[in-house]
Formats: sequence, C-alpha cells, structure tokens
Amino acid sequence: MKIRQIIFSLGVIALLTGCGNKAADKMSYEAATDSTAVDMTSSAAVENPGDSTHKFIRTANLKFRVNNVAKATTVVEDITARMGGYVASTNLSSNKDNVKTTEISSDSTLETTYYTVTNDMVLRVPNVKLDTTLRQLARLVTYLDYRIIKADDVSLQMLTNKLTQKRAKTAESRLAKSIDTRGKKLGETAATEETLQNKQEAADNAFVENLSLEDQMKYSTINLSVYQRQGMLNELIPNEKNVEAYQPGFFLKLWEAIKVGWVVISELFLFIVKLWGLILVAGIVYLLYKIYLAKKKESQV
Repeated sequence: MKIRQIIFSLGVIALLTGCGNKAADKMSYEAATDSTAVDMTSSAAVENPGDSTHKFIRTANLKFRVNNVAKATTVVEDITARMGGYVASTNLSSNKDNVKTTEISSDSTLETTYYTVTNDMVLRVPNVKLDTTLRQLARLVTYLDYRIIKADDVSLQMLTNKLTQKRAKTAESRLAKSIDTRGKKLGETAATEETLQNKQEAADNAFVENLSLEDQMKYSTINLSVYQRQGMLNELIPNEKNVEAYQPGFFLKLWEAIKVGWVVISELFLFIVKLWGLILVAGIVYLLYKIYLAKKKESQV
C-alpha cells in the first residue's frame, strides 16, 4: 500500500513538473515573439550560399532611440568587434535645442538648457554576419525611426569591369607592338603613346573598381544613427540684468556715510594740526593787538 502511494506521489510530481516546463516554454516563446519587440532582420541581409550567380553588396541604414547614447555606443562597438568588423567612423555630439532663463530671485537666474545627444556611426561587418549584427543591435532599440536594408546585385557591373580590363589589355598589347615596329615618326609615336596610356588607365580603373566592389561584398556597411530622449540641465547663474539687487541697503549705506564723515573730520583735524605754527603766530599777533588797543585807551583817558 505504501509503495503504491509513493509511486502515485512520484507520478503527480512528474506531471506537475512537465506542466511547469511547458508553461515556462510557452512564456519564453511569447516573450520572444512579443509584438512590441523590434524586428531588425530582413531576407535582404541573409546570404544565400546556394546562389553562385548573383553577387550582392548589402547595406543597412538604421535610426533608432536608445536609453543612453554613450553606453549604447560602447555596446555597438563591442558587437561590431565580436562580429569581426570595425567602426569606420563615429560622431558623438550633444546638440543644444533650446535655452530658457527664469528669474527666481532679485540676484539669481535659473538657466535651463534642453539638449539631445546623438551619434552617427558607420560600421563595417562581414557580409555573412550582417543579419546577426542587426539582431544584436535590436536589443538596444527603444523606438525605431526607420530600417532600410538593401542588397544590390553587382555581378553585371563586375563582369563589365573584367571585360573592360580584357579589351584594354588587348589594345595595350597591339599599341605597344605598333610602337615597336611602325612608330617611325615622333608625332605618330607620341599620339600612340598617349592612346596606350589611356588604355592602361582604363584597365587600372576597372581593376580598382572591382577591388572596391569585392570589399563591399565582403564587408557590409551599416549606417547607424542613434539618439536619446531630450535632456535638461538646470544651472543657477547671477542675474546680470537686475543691477539694483546688488546695491547695498539703507543701513549699510548709513554706516558707510558715518565712516566717510569720520575720515573727513580726521583729515580736517590733521590739516589743522599741520598749521599749528601759523596759528601760534596768528595768536601772538592777536594778543599784541589787544595789548596795543588797551594801552591806547589808557593814554586817551
């Protein structure tokens, strides 16, 4: 009886565990296929190994909002490095959108600066890693402005360049032989030499253009523009317009006036002291004059 109970209990546990795993798998699937998730992939970004006829140059142009541009830039550079690519250019900048000033006191002003941080980047990643790179970048997106992915077939252009090289090489060989065998006159030789140089230049240009196309086929280009929500910076600055707010109050002015008056009195006293000799002489002259007047009155009596 006990054995049956144990077996029954184990069966119930196994059933609950299985249901729990199915529920967890369902939740993971729903999270992965959430309609709000940003889909950055496209069939244009996937290379088809079975297609040996077409030669594609794949490019992607992306613009989206992130939570923090500086941190997102580091993540983008890390993703590019892991994919075996490189950052061709990056332009991280803070654009000042608007500046607003608000007087909050007689001597202070609040300056509010509204700004937007952006970064325009050019990424080069291996062509086979373009789709994977786009999936990795999608994790940073909070709002997608646009996603443009192109796959330009350049097989005919490359064939045209090869034929141009071939024709130029043939003409070059014939012109060189003509110069060696029949180039008697200087004028004819110079004209033939110039034509030969033009053919060589055409062959070189076609060769270099094919090298450029091969590089673009090997490494896809991602033109990426990221930005974040508008930021705001508050800074308290002096109120330069209200000059009266910086002037002293009445009592301070009164105290300054008392100090100035005391200085004036002190200077006047010192000036009088400096004239003590003149004052002494004037005093003696005044006493002698008084004595003279007194004696004159006595004589008249």
